Amino acid sequence: MAPVSKIFDFIVIGGGSGGMACARRAAAHGAKVAVVEGSGRLGGTCVNVGCVPKKVTFNGASIMEAIEDAKYYGIGVGKPTFDWGFLKQARDAYVKRLNGIYERNLTKENVEYVDGMASFINSTEIKVNDVVLRANHILIATGGHPIIPRIDGAEHGIDSDGFFDLESQPKKVAVVGSGYIGIELAGIFNALGSHVTVFTRTSHILRHHDSMIGDTMLQEMKRIGIKFEHNSSVSGLKKSEGAALPLELSWTTADSSAMSSDSFDCVLWAIGRTPNTKALNLAALPGIELGRHGHILADEFQNTKVEGVYSLGDVFGKSELTPVAIAAGRKLADRLFGGAHFANAKLDYVNIPTVIFGHPTAGTVGLTEEQARSEYGSDNIKIYQTRFTNMYNALTPYKPPTAMKLIVTGPQEKVVGLHLIGRGCDEILQGFGVAIKMGATKKDFDSCVAIHPTSAEEIVTMR
Repeated sequence: MAPVSKIFDFIVIGGGSGGMACARRAAAHGAKVAVVEGSGRLGGTCVNVGCVPKKVTFNGASIMEAIEDAKYYGIGVGKPTFDWGFLKQARDAYVKRLNGIYERNLTKENVEYVDGMASFINSTEIKVNDVVLRANHILIATGGHPIIPRIDGAEHGIDSDGFFDLESQPKKVAVVGSGYIGIELAGIFNALGSHVTVFTRTSHILRHHDSMIGDTMLQEMKRIGIKFEHNSSVSGLKKSEGAALPLELSWTTADSSAMSSDSFDCVLWAIGRTPNTKALNLAALPGIELGRHGHILADEFQNTKVEGVYSLGDVFGKSELTPVAIAAGRKLADRLFGGAHFANAKLDYVNIPTVIFGHPTAGTVGLTEEQARSEYGSDNIKIYQTRFTNMYNALTPYKPPTAMKLIVTGPQEKVVGLHLIGRGCDEILQGFGVAIKMGATKKDFDSCVAIHPTSAEEIVTMR
């Protein structure tokens, strides 16, 4: 075994958003900290192959949609063209700048960046390359990666990481999966001019969200030309070199035993994600517990079953969102190194707002209607809903819906869920998330004077 060459107060395995936030906060409290990252670039999924480059591409798609709408306001812009390669190059340069900022932030905070894959020796030591690092506190924040289906020819498809590697725009795309990642990327492809078919195992999409969001999103995606193969199960993918559409995808549906197939030049797997644990040598940590899907289990304070070892973010598997990992990481660092004042610091995982950057956008915080009925009973909840056309579409021939649902419980009508879909809902939700986190009631919402004319005013005027 290589000798222990460096001793730290805190080692963070994973240089993603959660790990970086935790490491920097610990260093700010005076701890000697190392961040170990084996991918060669800091920022994790969000910065490199997730929220950040996705939002940049979403912005481009939204601009294309606005150009299409311009003529209905008397604005002549001609037929727009789109250069996929130009956007990719500019987006990659932006991400690279962020990688540099992350690295400089570590230097500024006196956090040591160790480039390499970490493997546990025991609960206080890890090996990186040929060096052994030791600390009494070690955080596992290694994130996750996309799942590839176990079918013949699956290697000919791409996953959501591969989406950002595409050098040119596909003409015809199959998106397999109807969770938020699949729905977001399908919408982007379509808005930028690709023909898109979404394959979903059921008749619904976005099944982990309130049904109002899934049903409204599905309706609107079909209206704008996205095809859906419902109740489908993909069975194989073949590649024919030299063909204009070289990928032949085969599938069956629940209502037919016959095999169907179609040709595409891009097949994207969006069937879920799994935690990055394989390289960690978790066998060296007797007592560590994994969940049904391989996540490293931890308690409300991010403590695993092994003393001094912690887990958060996508590898922990609860509310797998970048801001959640950041907030949990900072709370953990405060508790470990911030002194007695932070002895009970932990993240409250209740009422976490999140947004789907679909076409249209959607946002949600709190319980779905189904969850609220299960938790409080149908007789103890009340649903307020509204559906209307955003004034942006006052002059357009099509009228995309905006829909909102407020779920309240008890005689005081405490708000326990808010679900929005439509233009601008991604920006509307944050402020209402604060109100719900503070325990707002329907009366509190009603007491706020509406801002007119906006979509957001409907949330405080529902009857």
